[in-house]
Amino acid sequence: MLLYVDAQYTSPYAMSVFVGLKEKDIPFDMQTLDLGTGANRTPEYASVSVTQRVPTLVDGDFHLSESSAITEYLDETFPGAALYPADPKAKAQARQIQAWLRSDLLPIRQERSTDVVFYRPTTAPLSATAEQAAHKLFKAADALLAQDADHLLGTWCIADVDLALMLNRLILNGDAVPARLADYAKRQWERASVQAWVQMPRPPL
Repeated sequence: MLLYVDAQYTSPYAMSVFVGLKEKDIPFDMQTLDLGTGANRTPEYASVSVTQRVPTLVDGDFHLSESSAITEYLDETFPGAALYPADPKAKAQARQIQAWLRSDLLPIRQERSTDVVFYRPTTAPLSATAEQAAHKLFKAADALLAQDADHLLGTWCIADVDLALMLNRLILNGDAVPARLADYAKRQWERASVQAWVQMPRPPL
């Protein structure tokens, strides 16, 4: 099993798959690509990844890109810890959360890149548009997370990692985040599989 990830280990999508593999206790190797120099756009990588993005998983002669597709494949193919709820409705909710975090909240992703999570914070204040996106994030997360719940859907799932990462774009930069959501993100961040990614040695920017 081979996982292609970015050379800085800052991709939230590569992180999600990495955590999934760790949770499943699946042995795997990693290959890094320097996205800044266009290593993902080479003919060699195009022959591996149809989307030419990271992450891409190579399982024998099977190649798969796009993080949520990969984690769903892992969950349906390999034994071990569940990455998604067994209940179809709860699983659909987890997939809804993943799809939303990947397709919305662009101002947060632009103004609070994962560099602030894995390297250093920025001193630039959030724009009004990003503040609106943050308010939307907080409102949705508060609605999704039951009072006194440790996880989104009763038990841990991979969507918890994705939501915690989005919240930590703000929390770890020192932006104001409701205490309940900050506590939730902190709990998720302390998970061993997550810390294995967080503690990865990173090259200088």
